[in-house]
Formats: sequence, C-alpha cells, structure tokens
Amino acid sequence: MTASEEERRVQDAVRRHARTRALAKVETVFSAVLSDPGVREARDRVEAAETKLGLELGARLRPFQHRYDQAAEEGDTDGLAGLCAGKHGRWGRICVLPDGHEASMEEPHWGRNGEGRPIAWVGSAPDDW
Repeated sequence: MTASEEERRVQDAVRRHARTRALAKVETVFSAVLSDPGVREARDRVEAAETKLGLELGARLRPFQHRYDQAAEEGDTDGLAGLCAGKHGRWGRICVLPDGHEASMEEPHWGRNGEGRPIAWVGSAPDDW
C-alpha cells in the first residue's frame, strides 16, 4: 500500500468515525426530546385526534381500504402503484387513497394504523413517536 493510499484509508476511517459520533449524538437528543412529558402529551393528543378523524371518515373512505386490501391480496402492482405516493408505510401507516388525493379530493391521508384501526393524518412527516 502506498503512502497516499494509506493516508486516504486513514481519512476515510476518520470521516466514518466522525459521522458515527454525530449520529449517536443526534439519536441521544431525539430520545431526550421524545421522552419529554410535554412532547409525549402532545403526541398522545395528536394520535387521539387522528384516530377520531379516521373513524369519522371511515364510512366514506372504507371503499378505498377495500380496494387496497384486494390489490394487496392479489398482488396487483398496478393497483398499488396508483395509491398515494407518500411514504407513510415506513411509520406503520399506508394511505389507501389515490395518488394526488390531497389536492384533488382535499382529504387528509387515510388508512389503518399498525394496530388495524382507521386513522387519518395530514402531511407525510415521520410520525413514529
């Protein structure tokens, strides 16, 4: 290994180490913020409002849930591809409304949460409190 290759290897290792330390600090701060009683209370209030709205919209939007369930069961990729493009599934929620619904239908996202309850939410920010 040449001196320049060794220097590059060391610089890469230092960058990886710095990145790992920075991510660990960020995770510590996030954990502290999310464990704050005021933040937990706010999260609980938002979750209750989203659950209430999900139940209120349930009768009107249930056909979309049925279409999603059927497409998922049948492996209908075209049907699934036409759904909301928001990346809510990563946080335990999958919007079952058609792509573009927020503008055309003026509806919040709607689907089921990880426990299977109807839920409606606004925006696509991470919501995995």
